[in-house]
Amino acid sequence: MDVLGFALQDENGKHGDNNMVELTWWNVGFASLFIVINLIMSSILGLGLEKSLLISAIRCVVQLTIMGFVLEDVFQAKHPAIVILMTMILILLGCYEIIYNKSNKTFRGMFLTCLCSMTMSTLLVGIIGSRYAMAQDPFWTPEKFIPTTGMLLGNLMSGMAVAIGSCLSSLSDGQEKIETYLSYGATRWEAGLSVATESVRLAMLPTINQMSVIGLIAIPGMMTGQIMGGASVLQAARYQQIIMFMISASTALAVLTAVVTCVTTIIDAEHRIRPERILQGRPSLWKDIKLLPKRTWDGIHWCIMCCGRFQKTHKIWDDSDSETSTERTPLLN
Repeated sequence: MDVLGFALQDENGKHGDNNMVELTWWNVGFASLFIVINLIMSSILGLGLEKSLLISAIRCVVQLTIMGFVLEDVFQAKHPAIVILMTMILILLGCYEIIYNKSNKTFRGMFLTCLCSMTMSTLLVGIIGSRYAMAQDPFWTPEKFIPTTGMLLGNLMSGMAVAIGSCLSSLSDGQEKIETYLSYGATRWEAGLSVATESVRLAMLPTINQMSVIGLIAIPGMMTGQIMGGASVLQAARYQQIIMFMISASTALAVLTAVVTCVTTIIDAEHRIRPERILQGRPSLWKDIKLLPKRTWDGIHWCIMCCGRFQKTHKIWDDSDSETSTERTPLLN
């Protein structure tokens, strides 16, 4: 028996269903030795990535193990409320990852922007794709909907991080150019169009490149997993094609929404650029948690003020209509 086959066997030498080898923690431990290659390279070249590699590897093991236990119960429950709850948890974790781990620049309201963009694009594409492209009835079948949502979020997270980072950098570095456009009468849409276009293009390029080489050079993870699980190769290929098209659409929707919101935040409704709204450096989660009550109260106060202004305006319109009606006199007595 070859060394690889021996390493991939379980302790009793037994195989699972569909000729799949049942892996144990010994197999995971053996695979973790490959991280040593990265550690050696980082140490020799002085990259300073040893700590990040170790933390990422530990996070990978812990997070996937927890997800395995959680998803096992979710799949057995088969309840739509649990599926939606799990989806929202994944979206919230995605927002956290974008803002607190992937962004060196942020802007005010970025969390809400990411939350709305990711929720809209993921649910819209995920529900329609699961129901009609994957022919799932109901669409929330846990074994298909949750993994699909995870793949959509994993790809659009990278796209949103690239798009928002590029947009904020362009607005910050090109402040004088944008102010020149605005001073000559350009609207904020005209002044920020080139920035938004370039940001969306950069975010979409990885997905386009991935689609162009998939199946020719690279065998994607989902297709590999299905083949190893015993599925038909052609069936696995069709599933992967559907997933790639869904990823492309969800990434485009999320990126476009986030970039438009970013531009309209930095260039306000009065067509003025507001560089003070760009926050340098990575934000602090603990600081944001402490500011949460104040921001919540500010939001409630803003809603109350808007309602008061609407009622006042409505009353003025009513008074104006009543005065006009009383002043009118017939032409003929």
